[in-house]
Amino acid sequence: MKQSSRKTTNYAIASVIAVFVVGLLLAFKGDKRNFEVVKNLDIFFSLFKELNLSYVDEVDSKKLIRTAADNMLSSLDPYTTFIAEEDMDDFKLQTTGEYGGVGSIVQMSDTSQYIMIREIYPNLPAHQAGLRPGDLFVEVGGVDVQNKSVSQVSELLRGKPDTDVKIKVIRDGKTIDVTVHRKTIQLNAVPYSGMLDETTGYILLTSFTANCCNEVEKAFKNLRSQGAKQMVIDLRSNPGGLLDEALKMVNLFVPKGSLILNTKGRLHALDRSYTATRIPVDTVMPLVVLINRASASASEIVAGALQDHDRAVVIGQRSFGKGLVQTTRELEYNNAIKLTTSKYYIPSGRCIQALDYSHRDESGAVGYVPDSLLSEFKTAHGRKVFDGGGISPDITMEPERYSNVSVALIAFNVPFHYALKYLRKHPKIDNIQSFHISDDDFADFCKYVPTFRRFEYKSRTSEAIKSLEKAAKADKYYDENVDIFTSLSEKMKPNLEKDLMTNKKEIVELIENEIITALYYRAGGIEYNLKSDIEVAEAKKVLNDMERYRGLLDGTVESHAGDKPRATKETE
Repeated sequence: MKQSSRKTTNYAIASVIAVFVVGLLLAFKGDKRNFEVVKNLDIFFSLFKELNLSYVDEVDSKKLIRTAADNMLSSLDPYTTFIAEEDMDDFKLQTTGEYGGVGSIVQMSDTSQYIMIREIYPNLPAHQAGLRPGDLFVEVGGVDVQNKSVSQVSELLRGKPDTDVKIKVIRDGKTIDVTVHRKTIQLNAVPYSGMLDETTGYILLTSFTANCCNEVEKAFKNLRSQGAKQMVIDLRSNPGGLLDEALKMVNLFVPKGSLILNTKGRLHALDRSYTATRIPVDTVMPLVVLINRASASASEIVAGALQDHDRAVVIGQRSFGKGLVQTTRELEYNNAIKLTTSKYYIPSGRCIQALDYSHRDESGAVGYVPDSLLSEFKTAHGRKVFDGGGISPDITMEPERYSNVSVALIAFNVPFHYALKYLRKHPKIDNIQSFHISDDDFADFCKYVPTFRRFEYKSRTSEAIKSLEKAAKADKYYDENVDIFTSLSEKMKPNLEKDLMTNKKEIVELIENEIITALYYRAGGIEYNLKSDIEVAEAKKVLNDMERYRGLLDGTVESHAGDKPRATKETE
């Protein structure tokens, strides 16, 4: 009876689709392009009908359509995506930075089957209820969450503001019950701002969410009132966000009426030119903007526009190279599509899009814009810049890279868990800048690492030797050289104790950062890291040398801004 009913329903759906498609076919019979569109829709509907009616196992119609939609959009570019009704809350969080919840970051525990608290936001519900980093969730809202995923636990923690959620956690082997009163959580896009020295201010912007420009303006004015005469704006690893916020932020530092951006797409009626519409906050204070390979989209608009107007010196690594603008359109049944509608062009006229999604090779791979198609442009002072590959900094610096042993420690959260262990004995730190763990503490850490559950350490050298052995076996060289490979493997075997001591300085910084972050939250960890940040140090150096600063902007001092973008191992 159920199967018969299902077949009847499916035949009814198929009939409606058939009538709809036939109508379209007749309507567009004389229009070749539209006729091709409707014809292919007919093919798709016929395919779906046969799968839905005749496939050997019952199919999930919703899943089939979603898979088809996702694959269709993936053939265009990675930024054109379907947003299902159930994903709308996450999408709104990305654009507004706002959600109803408790104010914590959670992740899978490295020592148990529970989800743990990785970070707490100060003065928000989780903090006010007494929850701490390292707490393990046992129950959330009466639901047993052992072996649950991070997304499942996050969903239980979120909810309407001004509602309570009962939570049971394990801390140091003891079970604790708390009731948390959910609130509207507004993530701060400026998690830290402060003075680097007596005259240099620093503002970190992590995303371009709604109202983030107001936060930047507030931080800028506050630092200026504290005596800042020069400013560092940190956009490193900022993935971008809302175009309007990027436009507003550039407007803070360039005169009213200045060109900020042009957008151009297939529908010329939607092309726009954006200029500064308000009186700026400051047009003369020396600025440095920090970027890296993960600075994208809105970050590149800000860095690129300020560079094109010769308003700021840009320091770091070449940015990501995303010169595409997305627009969100509402669809039926509370769904939406975020689709690429145009490219943007910063004041010099260049588009910094690095990958050409409109031309793929036979395998479907996307390539970088070739050198032969790169064009030269000029900044306001006549400095040479290029399109087609992100923003080239005025001063390029090699990014700091962690040693292999540090990467392994970070991957397994060993410094985080040791910080929790350390804080049980030392629950208070008086001064972030002067804090250091002792040599005895580091020795204790070195003893702790091998005992840490699931920790696994492999060196790049030993992994390369394994790859060489595999290749030698395939080429039939291994058997006659087995002694050489055995000896090499033994000599290059990673020595955890030795590598910990060799890389003591950076590992100590990792541990200290986790300790300070646990006590003083994200802002404390950021402040601690600034003292050893080589790019921040270079920014201060440039700002304290006005002859060099001005020379970089007027072209009398050599700059990397005019370097042609080239694909490297780092960018590929």
